[in-house]
Amino acid sequence: MTLEDHRGELVVVTGMTGAGRSTAAKELEDLGFYVVDNMPPSLLRDVVRLVDESKGPEQPIAVVVDVRSGSFFQSLQANLAQGATGRRTTLVFLEASDDVLVRRQEAVRRPHPLQAGGRLLDGLQRERTVLAELRSDADLVIDTSTLNVHQLTDRIAEAFGAPEAIQLQVTVTSFGFKYGIPVDADFVADMRFLPNPFWIPELRAGTGRDREVADYVKSRPGAAEFLDAYVPLLAGVAEGYLREGKRFMTVAVGCTGGKHRSVAMTEEIARRLKDLGYTTRAAHRDLGRE
Repeated sequence: MTLEDHRGELVVVTGMTGAGRSTAAKELEDLGFYVVDNMPPSLLRDVVRLVDESKGPEQPIAVVVDVRSGSFFQSLQANLAQGATGRRTTLVFLEASDDVLVRRQEAVRRPHPLQAGGRLLDGLQRERTVLAELRSDADLVIDTSTLNVHQLTDRIAEAFGAPEAIQLQVTVTSFGFKYGIPVDADFVADMRFLPNPFWIPELRAGTGRDREVADYVKSRPGAAEFLDAYVPLLAGVAEGYLREGKRFMTVAVGCTGGKHRSVAMTEEIARRLKDLGYTTRAAHRDLGRE
């Protein structure tokens, strides 16, 4: 891996307590970023200035900001909005569901910084409120609910370690509506308008990655029309994202259980976007979960 495409970049990592900020910071450090953890946002420009003086303006920097910084978050938003550091900046927000965050916090036997003597869930709700605007401004939202440490490390390395990371990176992920919509999705498409292979005995045990299932799904009335309309729409949005400096796009494709229709259509959407020249990966959040 190389930092060739990340020279001079500033990565700001924030998000929910227990969502993996420390793991992300360690990986960024391994990738060659100068990392500052638990930094008050008001010191952002000072940190950039000191690194510029000591290591040069091409040294990539990553700073981790958490809710303990409190009211300083307004300073962070102002600095990012004004481009005050003079560096290309990427805001990364790490997310996870409440039940997962509760389990993680209980496992390490640590209270939430905003718990204030109440329930752990109370602290999480206060934190979501405090971070809501930052989350909406994030360039990259990563939902770590179903990720282990190694998978999160891979996501960070994929985003900030590979030479092609300066380009728009598109993740197309299948999911099952019965397990909930992915919280990090920029777009959500519902494949439940297509007939379900689950009701075809010879296809039931397969998945959308099997050729027989995929061929069945893509040959149903409306499937080709959807693909022919939806992929150009995504491509148009992708170009807009690039113009606005947003380098990550997540497209979620759902069906009932995340096994047949959404998987087949995810693979096809990802293939078509790759053919158009976008750096694209297909993921399947709920495959094998049933």
